[in-house]
Amino acid sequence: MEQAEAGDAGAALCEFAASLRWEDIPDRVRHEAKRSLLNIFATALAGCREAAVGITLDTLIPYSGPATSTVVGRTERADAPTAAFVNAMGSNIFDFDDTHEATIIHPASVVFAPIFARAEAVPFSGAEALRAFVIGGEVECRIGNAVSPYHYTHGWHITSTCGVFGAAAACGALSGLDARRMSDAFSVAAAQSSGLVDTLGTMAKSASVGGAARNGLIAADLAGRGFSGPARPLTGARGYLSVYADSPRVEALAGDLGRRWEIADNAYKPYPVGVVLNPVLDACLELYRDAGARADDIARVELTGHPLLRQRTDRPEVSTGRESQVSAHHAIAVVLRRGRAGLDEFTDAAVAETGRLGRPEISFHDEAGRDVASAVVTIHMKDGRAHTRQIAAAQGSRTNPLSDGALEEKMRTLAAGAGFAGDVERLIGAIWSLDSLEDAGAVARLAGAP
Repeated sequence: MEQAEAGDAGAALCEFAASLRWEDIPDRVRHEAKRSLLNIFATALAGCREAAVGITLDTLIPYSGPATSTVVGRTERADAPTAAFVNAMGSNIFDFDDTHEATIIHPASVVFAPIFARAEAVPFSGAEALRAFVIGGEVECRIGNAVSPYHYTHGWHITSTCGVFGAAAACGALSGLDARRMSDAFSVAAAQSSGLVDTLGTMAKSASVGGAARNGLIAADLAGRGFSGPARPLTGARGYLSVYADSPRVEALAGDLGRRWEIADNAYKPYPVGVVLNPVLDACLELYRDAGARADDIARVELTGHPLLRQRTDRPEVSTGRESQVSAHHAIAVVLRRGRAGLDEFTDAAVAETGRLGRPEISFHDEAGRDVASAVVTIHMKDGRAHTRQIAAAQGSRTNPLSDGALEEKMRTLAAGAGFAGDVERLIGAIWSLDSLEDAGAVARLAGAP
């Protein structure tokens, strides 16, 4: 697809979402989409037993329609919108999901959930599911590019706010919406776009992630039945970009569509924390192993990183596991005490431990041009020594990616940690062979509790 003029960029994105064919998607993009799905089903299993998921199911299932769709990792089933809500929030709940580094969107959570919830309600092939997943991820990341950096830095939770468009695009593609109806779906999505960074570390964040998945599904269904909206929901004078960004980059919506793939530029986390903490934890684990640095011996810590490192993780007084996922103070303390950085290090019990035994004093130094996957960590010890580690590209980042094998092992580890009794190896195999499956819903069923 040729690059559109700025005024037509929104229409070009709608046309792309409505018309992209399976054969238009390069093999490398198809493979990256499978990697993303492997990672997101893993994190959905990890989060399926969290209290927020249980509360949500107890609240929504009494209002649910026919129970067509799997809730990942659990015995409950629900209607497609409710399953989409719950599976999206569960997959994102530990901040262990994928990251589009340019925007800090977690692309997969909001898009995979309505696709696979819908697959059990209205069956379609695995290739169709994968095509829809690529479309949804591409749409949300391009809209995210257009509103960045203002959008996120001014407090919008970009996974939720832009994710609703990805969910709408994916479900619209599955429904066969033409470009005009896809535009209407984007209009309905824009009217429901919501989510606040201030909710990070709380259950409320998960509500906006789940809402984006459900609302995107509903937006596509409404548009398919003739529910209309403004002609230019994204680029109009009072359209989404103008309202949600100070100087939107409209050209980012359609530049090199079909040639440059945002969804293939994804990163996957080795630790259950906000992405800006990944290089910090890499450095701390190295210092624990190689320099013998231990939490009890620390006088203070200096962190140099992207401004988001300070803005999101300068939280010395956290009190819950959810909050600790975005606290540099807790993360450094627990890693230098235990020498590891798994889910067990970001629980309420781990937070109580670092609160009781002490968290380091941290000074943050912002470098606006620094990559979010990089950081410099200097630990000043009580005996006067100082240890420094510079991480240029954190594990799991776009330039230092996790291997396919590492993603498979992440699935096995998280499934075991959640007590999942299903066949993990069959689930892994089904995701890798998704494009050959006649029924995409088979993957969702394999992810449910037997």
